[in-house]
Order: sequence, then C-alpha cells, then structure tokens
Amino acid sequence: MNRRMLAALAVVTLALPPLLPERHLATYVLLGLAATVTAGVSMLMGYAGQVSLGQAAFYAIGGYAAGLLTVHGVPTVAGLLAAPVVAALAAVLLGAPLLRLRGHHLAFATLALQLILLSLLGQGDWAGGAIGLQGIPQLPVGGDLGYAYLIWVVLAVVLVICRNVVASRAGRGLRASATSEIAAAANGVAIARYRLAVFALSAAFAGLAGGIYAFYLGYLAPGSFPILLSIEFVVMAVVGGIGTIAGPVVGATVIVLLVQALNTLGTQPGMPGYAPSVLSYAVYALLLVATVLYLPRGIVPAVLDGARVRRGRPSIWGK
Repeated sequence: MNRRMLAALAVVTLALPPLLPERHLATYVLLGLAATVTAGVSMLMGYAGQVSLGQAAFYAIGGYAAGLLTVHGVPTVAGLLAAPVVAALAAVLLGAPLLRLRGHHLAFATLALQLILLSLLGQGDWAGGAIGLQGIPQLPVGGDLGYAYLIWVVLAVVLVICRNVVASRAGRGLRASATSEIAAAANGVAIARYRLAVFALSAAFAGLAGGIYAFYLGYLAPGSFPILLSIEFVVMAVVGGIGTIAGPVVGATVIVLLVQALNTLGTQPGMPGYAPSVLSYAVYALLLVATVLYLPRGIVPAVLDGARVRRGRPSIWGK
C-alpha cells in the first residue's frame, strides 16, 4: 500500500465520523474496536502460527481491569493505560504453559480459558456478577465522536506496531519458524520466547480495545464477551487476510457491516427471536467456506496479487 493510498484512507477516516448519524457512529466505533483486536489475532495466527479461540477473554480482561479500577476511584486515563498491561501480564502467565500445546489443542485450551473467565465473572460479586459492572465513567473525549477518533487513532498505532514487529528480527524469526520450526531453531531463533511475546502483544491490543469498550458503554457483563465474539475475531482475520497489515481492517469492516445487516434483517416483523443468532452462525460458516475455497489467503492478499498480475509482475504469493 503506497503513501498516497494511506493518505487517502487517513483523510476518509478523519472526515467520515462527523457525517455519520449517531447509530452509524456507534457501528464505526465498534468496527474500530473489532479491527484492533483482530490485528493481534492476525499476527498471532499469521506469524506465530498459533490459533486462539479465546481472544475475547483478553478483551474482557482489559475491559474489566479498566472498569474496576475507575469504579474504585482511579482516573479514567490511568485505567485505560492499565487495561493492556493487565491483559498482557495475564497472557504471559497463561501463555507460558498454554503455548506448549499445538494446533487444535491450543485452540481448545484458549476456548476453555474464556469459558473459565466468563464463569468467574458471572459468579464473582467483585465484578458485579451476572448483573454486570455498572457506573463505569466516561473518558473525557467528547462523546461518541471523540470515541470514534480515539479508537481509530489507537488502531493506526496498533497497525504501525504490527508493521514494525513484522519487519524486525523477531518478525523474521517468526516467519521462519512458521515455515519450519526445526530449521528456525537450528539457526538460533528463540521460537518459544517470540511466540510468547506475540501472544502477550496480541492480548495487549485486545485489552486496550476492551478498556475503550468499557468506557464507551459504561457497563460490562459476562454476556458482553460471548464465545461467538472470539469466533468473530478469527473469521475477521481469515477473511481479511492472515498475516497482513490491512487484513484486520478489511475483515472487520466486512463482518461488522454484515452482522449489522443480519441483525436488521433478523429483527424484522415476523422473524423469530433466534433469527439474528442463527443468521450470524450460518453466515460465518459460509464466509469461512467461501474464503477457504476461493480466497484462501484472504481478501487483501487476493487484491494485491491481482494488482501485481495486472501490472505484468509475478504473483508475490506464488502459484
């Protein structure tokens, strides 16, 4: 993506929020939050080669950390800064044993992690229990419009961090380990340490997004972080393009707008109450199947590949 395209995207991102009605502005904020979490998932899957089905757990940890701190008198800015730190520390403590697992074993372990967390939050009076944590103050950013700008600035910083990590020595080591762990280890790549670092970094992204989410809503409950949310993040990463910088934004945009359209359809008169949920599950399944069959690397790699071929250059992804 060249500088002109980046500049154009920045202008659109800055100009769009004031033009959106309030209900669409809320969608814009949620889209930015989803893309921020998905950026970590994409890096974790694309470069560390690890599949997490429990990323919403770190989203919840960041949200509850920020919410609990501020409810007990800590300034909102300090609570927001603490959210990614608490999530990253949790990832380091939990990731040390979990990352010894591979493939579907790790995926199931992260899924179990989220289930355990939701149970603890639902039964813990310290977190508001099943009723939820209420009275979370707002960040002094000037309402929904301020939140829209805040989350997209945060997303831009997250994408820059991802780009720098990928281009670093650790990023090159991760790419090598994804190709062959044995060869990477033989060349001195600290695979376990790098994977744990990426796991913690992806959790920090999710925790930061969770902190903003807590202040934006002013209320948190275990039901705010269902298992389906973790699946959404994985679908967003796959659809957009795992291991790409722009992929999380594209994938989050496609999924969030699609979910909004399905919710609108499912709540039409005459539709059963379970229609939005059933439609969402069906569309996630269809999107994954279609992506694997026709865009196995995701939307962004397919577009970039097509652009190079039209210019007469060889595909950067090979045959």
